[in-house]
Amino acid sequence: MIFRQLLDLRSSTYTYLLADARTHEAVIIDPVFEQVRRDVALVRELGLTLVYTLDTHVHADHITGAWLLKRALGSRICIGQRSGAREFDLGLAPGERLRFGARHLEARPTPGHTNGCMTYVLDDRSMAFTGDALLIRGAGRTDFQGGDAHALYRSITGEIYTLPDPCLIYPAHDYRGLTCSSVAEEKKHNPRIAADRSERDFVGYMENLGLPHPKQIDVAVPANLECGHIDLADELLETTWAPLRYTYAGTNEVEVDWVADHTAEITIVDVRDANEWNGELGHIAGATFIPLEQLRERAADLKQDKPIVAVCRSGARSAQAVAILEKAGFKRVANLAGGMINWNNHQLPTRTDA
Repeated sequence: MIFRQLLDLRSSTYTYLLADARTHEAVIIDPVFEQVRRDVALVRELGLTLVYTLDTHVHADHITGAWLLKRALGSRICIGQRSGAREFDLGLAPGERLRFGARHLEARPTPGHTNGCMTYVLDDRSMAFTGDALLIRGAGRTDFQGGDAHALYRSITGEIYTLPDPCLIYPAHDYRGLTCSSVAEEKKHNPRIAADRSERDFVGYMENLGLPHPKQIDVAVPANLECGHIDLADELLETTWAPLRYTYAGTNEVEVDWVADHTAEITIVDVRDANEWNGELGHIAGATFIPLEQLRERAADLKQDKPIVAVCRSGARSAQAVAILEKAGFKRVANLAGGMINWNNHQLPTRTDA
């Protein structure tokens, strides 16, 4: 199985990608709105087909990326039947199985943090994705969105702690950088709900946390009841200045064919060394030559009336050039995918004049 744990720093949210290594069918658990470009890039670079997005519950601290991923990759949106959400494709019933290739996840209701919380358990019970029900050395708060400490105690002890002790626990959040735990660890060491804690102990602990409400709750909850289908999502999907491809490395790229057809509408900045400008690969007619080591100092010489496409030999140095220009305040910048090697492989015209 292919497995990745991804982090949104702003909300300390973990997103999980699981895929069948043979069929390349994949699911994503708890995607974050602002990280959809990253997730799409990873799915595409790994050659996966995203069949489902799963939210463990209606989150209060971030907006889900489920609807954007559906638009971008054709995945189906899944969430618990009791979540109160709309705009989903599958409302999950207790025990429902979501198949991706030869693998599947089982949806187990674990209410308490919210009434509609789900824990997703991998078919061999080696992994459980617990959302905000069971956290690493903690448990999800129960003081809003229909939370109930009694229900959460029964969910954890009756659904999660009945899994095999080696089963790995992957929560939706961690605010200290902890990434993973196990059923055995939490039973032994969780200060809120270790195996020797009674329901009365747990409820007394949870009812006296005194935490402030999440900063994004007034925005996140209404948006997540629509599974992330909000006006801002439509704006993000509008056509930009080029058919850009965002890479998992964090850079926008554009293909050589598009650049060749739109040279009059863009500024091409070649960041190779002087001896490469008229070397065997040549250069693109009309390109501006600024070696990478000079780009920070000379960025102010470039105009922002046209988008900028950076180019080098293979696309490595020009990816750094994109980062430099973005830091300098340029908004419309992209890397030429594959650089001059790719340009030549497509037999596009070059020049070798001084």
